[in-house]
Amino acid sequence: MAISEAYPHREPSSPVSRGAFIVIEGLDRAGKTTQVQKLCDTLYTQGHNVKALRFPDRTTPIGKMINSYLENTTEMDDHAIHLLFSANRWERASYIKQQISLGTTIICDRYYYSGMVYSASKNNPALSLDWARSPEVGLPRPDRVIFLDLSAAEAEKRGGYGEEKYEKREMQERVREQFLGLTVRGEEESTDMTVIDAGFSVEEVAESILSDVAKVVNDVESGLRRELGTVGAWSQS
Repeated sequence: MAISEAYPHREPSSPVSRGAFIVIEGLDRAGKTTQVQKLCDTLYTQGHNVKALRFPDRTTPIGKMINSYLENTTEMDDHAIHLLFSANRWERASYIKQQISLGTTIICDRYYYSGMVYSASKNNPALSLDWARSPEVGLPRPDRVIFLDLSAAEAEKRGGYGEEKYEKREMQERVREQFLGLTVRGEEESTDMTVIDAGFSVEEVAESILSDVAKVVNDVESGLRRELGTVGAWSQS
């Protein structure tokens, strides 16, 4: 069963303004998928309607092309594959907005943050962080982004590491540097992103995530936070 199908919609016990949009980001093998599952389980148990998404969504025609690239069975120009990753997110933008308007909280495993920092970490002078972010402008803006911070050396020790194209220590080190740089480079990103140490136990990391996310979800559902926004363009520096 797909994770997004595991939480049947229920009528809320009290009126809900809208659902929240929560994103879990991090290096490869940082534990994102595990934490998405745990957060969904906890919020659903607490009475919230939840659904999980994962990017790239490898079930769509575009996602299948991305999957071939990530599994090293297809080569593609850096710009072309970046735009496919972005198109894959745009494929689901209407669904995200629809579910959130119905009061369902979306927990997303990777989003445009990964899209731009992975592309900008390829050491391609023609593919800057600013260029990589530009196709994402207009996508639904998350209410909170959790970055699971883990050193590339620690990620390398985890099971399954090295199976896909980007799972190389030098690449992961550059990705981590780019992620942490967002806390000072992007106004929206620095506001939306919380950094959590992913080096602790699964349960400890889950508790840290929940302590940050719970208030966001409750504030959104009660109408104390803004309407779901869209990703805006960076100001030219």
